Amino acid sequence: MGGNNETPGQTSYHSVTTVAEALEIARDSEDGIEDPIVRNLLETAIADIWARIVSQPTTYVMSREEFAVFNYFQHPSITPGQTDQLRTQRRFEMEISEDYKPLDSVEGGHMNEKSFLDRSDRVFFKPRRTYQLIWHRPLLLSLAACCIGLLWIFSDCLIASQGGQHGSTSASFDLARHAARTPAATPSSAVLECFQVYQPVLFPSGAVDETVISDGSENTTTIAPTTPASSCEVLLMEHSFGFSYGIPFVGNYTPPNCKFNRVVMNFTVTSQGRQFDRLALMYFGDTEVWRTSTAEPTANGIRWEYIKDMTEYMYFWNSTQKLIFDLGNLIDSTYTGPFNTTLTATFFTAQDTVEPASLIIPISARKGDASAASVFTLPSDNATNTVSFPRNANRAVFSVSACGQAAEEFWWSNVLQSNIDTFVPVDGTLYGYSPFREVQVLIDGQLAGVQWPFPVIFTGGVVPGLWRPIVGIDAFDLREHEIDITPWLPVLCDGNSHTFEIRVAGILDDGENSGTLTESVGSSWYVTGKVFLWQDDDENAITTGPNPTLLLPAPSIAVSQSLTQNSTGANETLTYTTNVSRSLTISTILTTQNGTSLVTWTQSLAVTNYGLFTAFGAIQENNQTTTGTDLSTGGTFYKAAYSYPLYANSAYIVQPDGSGNFTLDASVVRGMHLSIQGEPVFPTGLQPFSSISRSAPLVSGLSGSSLSTAQNGTAHYFGSPGTGTSSGFGSTGQEFGFWGVDVGAVDDTELYYRSVQAVNATIVRDYERLVGVELEGGEYISAGPVEGASEIQVVMGGSQSEGGYWEGAWDSEGVAGSD
Repeated sequence: MGGNNETPGQTSYHSVTTVAEALEIARDSEDGIEDPIVRNLLETAIADIWARIVSQPTTYVMSREEFAVFNYFQHPSITPGQTDQLRTQRRFEMEISEDYKPLDSVEGGHMNEKSFLDRSDRVFFKPRRTYQLIWHRPLLLSLAACCIGLLWIFSDCLIASQGGQHGSTSASFDLARHAARTPAATPSSAVLECFQVYQPVLFPSGAVDETVISDGSENTTTIAPTTPASSCEVLLMEHSFGFSYGIPFVGNYTPPNCKFNRVVMNFTVTSQGRQFDRLALMYFGDTEVWRTSTAEPTANGIRWEYIKDMTEYMYFWNSTQKLIFDLGNLIDSTYTGPFNTTLTATFFTAQDTVEPASLIIPISARKGDASAASVFTLPSDNATNTVSFPRNANRAVFSVSACGQAAEEFWWSNVLQSNIDTFVPVDGTLYGYSPFREVQVLIDGQLAGVQWPFPVIFTGGVVPGLWRPIVGIDAFDLREHEIDITPWLPVLCDGNSHTFEIRVAGILDDGENSGTLTESVGSSWYVTGKVFLWQDDDENAITTGPNPTLLLPAPSIAVSQSLTQNSTGANETLTYTTNVSRSLTISTILTTQNGTSLVTWTQSLAVTNYGLFTAFGAIQENNQTTTGTDLSTGGTFYKAAYSYPLYANSAYIVQPDGSGNFTLDASVVRGMHLSIQGEPVFPTGLQPFSSISRSAPLVSGLSGSSLSTAQNGTAHYFGSPGTGTSSGFGSTGQEFGFWGVDVGAVDDTELYYRSVQAVNATIVRDYERLVGVELEGGEYISAGPVEGASEIQVVMGGSQSEGGYWEGAWDSEGVAGSD
């Protein structure tokens, strides 16, 4: 008969024999490190690592398992044998100032990161932070000093802030999450859950969002249940995209046998192996209805879910459609990861409804009949359609979808055309036409409106380690831009055919201080458009009025460039600036079945970009801010105000030993602020809050919504073309806020807020609140105050994807980009 000599409530790990098993146990349980077997294995491992570093201080490279052990011991509240003695204290207070100056982040032409982060336009929050780290093992301090480069990468998680308040409805709503026990990435053997941070979406069960659930994993769940609505679900696609260039999924959609006025899609993807990020476009026939991109897989696999409100497309959902989903992918001996996808649509009825467009007209390559993708590729294609309108249209909105690929993927980092040969001997020919792009919509050859695109960065962009598991802003849901063309209806409703064209313009500079818009840019831009139409009830009504009055002054363009050379005459640095502003106004007197009114569309935009190359082109810095306001009056009111700040600093260094091995190091700080008022075509994001009892009274009086988000990340990437391998690490944090806008109120109403930080594919901080109330384990809990809620505990280290390093695809340019 055996006896049990263990302390009650304590677990024994006698079967643990390897460092990997010990590390798994120490990560997953609070008392794991206290077990003598686990502790002995890990202390022995860290001592061995230290000995190797001491013996080879400049050349030793840790293995994956060694790096995982090293990263685990960076946790400020854990040291071998003394875990009960360590405490980490952090206290964060938030300040939000009043003034916003878009260009304050540039001082003397250089990036002032503090100024950039201290912006008060709801994109960037200003933390006052004090923290005290108490260490009890000199070994860790020595190790940290030896590995200062790695600690620099991980330093962001030491200064993460709780997040700012923005017009909360009550001080008692301001609760906090203690996030120390909510890692999103599970141990190295598990699939990595990737996600895009965004506001909740209305589902039949309530407000649904991707969040940390009770078991500590990231998942899509109902965070605020409401009275369940009757619903039905349709499987739209279940398909694996392997070698799929030019081979889209094609299926038939039939409307479900249930009543509905809302439609929400769920896109779930898994992938395993090595692969680039890929662009995907979904069509109903010839009309693009959604544009997304993929995350880059790991050897152990990735998974993500994205919930997308598709109610604006009721015109299509109400009838049978050919569904075309184009996700071009490549499978060979190097790129081994297919994308296994499931796409479903859920149909239900909700009280909060919008009037859907009665007709949607595609402006595309129109290849649906051939079961092919209908995207235009610029500049090689002529993106023009000839269409005719019904004569009783009373509102028309053009939606443009556009993004750069290949040489145009990082258009915001391009140089002036006169500078493309600056570093030819070292860096080759640079991409040109300036870091400015304008997407133009023309009707019968005349400018009807523009989009100055948001700089989307895909998950292989800049340095791939920036985007695991938190993907870039809008990477899973590329936002479309609305241009109200209602002032053109007297022309478009004349019974004749009219041309619609999409162009993408850059700048051709004069080599000095000015330039003009180009009619072409580099390759390639993928563009489509569509017109949402609303019609009078009377089918015989005819919309009339004079031709629109066009006020289209040429944009103001100012550029500069400056070179420095070394003693041999070689170009060593390049500094350049690009400042552009433009305004336009289009108006007419419109007569419809509902009467006569002056309808006007106006746009006012500005962009400033500062660029710097040093080290003969190996190091690049860009600081750009785009701002704009779009306004439609006289008919259906619509106003959009937006700001897109972006700072990127990257270094591409090829090792001089002839191996071709290279490193990429980068820091990226970027944001989006978007305020929408009136009646847009696409959902405002307020819909789920109309169904939550706590927020419904607040939403009823709102005139619009405001979204602000910011990402701040650093990463390192190593590529070895000779061996076909790559590795890296990174840290990225994101703050996201969503508010209801009331033009008559002093402050907007905070509806949703999240602050999340990832280090090496591991979530180390996650703070979330809904209508001022904390979310705990993915659930909307009581509104009462939480004792000690002013402190947030931050996890350091934690479980690592693939033991600390991740492996990904590489290419000859050193960046895994979407193809």
